[in-house]
Amino acid sequence: MPYTAQTLITRSWYLSGIVSRGLQTVGGAQINDGLYLLNALLDWEAVDTTLIPYWTYFEFPAVTNQESYFIPNLYDVESLTFNIDVVRYSTQYVPRSAYFGTSRVDNVASLPFSWYFNRGVGGGTIYMYFLPSGNFPIKIMGKFALQDVTLQQDMSLTYDTAYIEYLRYALANYMCSEYSINFNPQSQKRLDSMRRTLMYVSPPDLSVRKSSILVQGTGINWGDVNIGRGWRPA
Repeated sequence: MPYTAQTLITRSWYLSGIVSRGLQTVGGAQINDGLYLLNALLDWEAVDTTLIPYWTYFEFPAVTNQESYFIPNLYDVESLTFNIDVVRYSTQYVPRSAYFGTSRVDNVASLPFSWYFNRGVGGGTIYMYFLPSGNFPIKIMGKFALQDVTLQQDMSLTYDTAYIEYLRYALANYMCSEYSINFNPQSQKRLDSMRRTLMYVSPPDLSVRKSSILVQGTGINWGDVNIGRGWRPA
């Protein structure tokens, strides 16, 4: 059955203890305040993406000689690959200081060898080097910001039941903070447990990978770019 944002807000008010279940009803001002706090909570989740359990596979076309690509609502990228026909090639992530602070020739168009992701207002920008020499399909695995909701929006169409339950506890905690009262200790323990669980539902892959220009590594290498143009002998 539908689970609207208004239902979530109402149940959060009751969980907070600010509104007494069975003795009081959630009024218009509290519904509006609750909607504001719920959307503020969803916006804040984009700052700490570890509490967003959803990884999304997203594809966009490279543009010849274009280095940067702004993707709305994208706040974390785990991997980036590109395709030549039906063959997919990996690339290498480099940190900000290495991408922007090392020497290079800026106008080389070839296969995108490395990339960096920079968060910004309303989304994030992916930078690629070398500049793409063609309109390669670029495929990423990333996390997108949670979208603001309206009162009658069915949240079960976007979030699973377990995550909605987390939002109920987190919103109730927000409400207590707004009213300068303490959240129920047992409810706080439950919220803390949910947060710890969410951090391990789909954590980023932090495994160490070594690569060399002399052997096949995790990304295309110098020979791929300058000799093979992306192709390797069998």
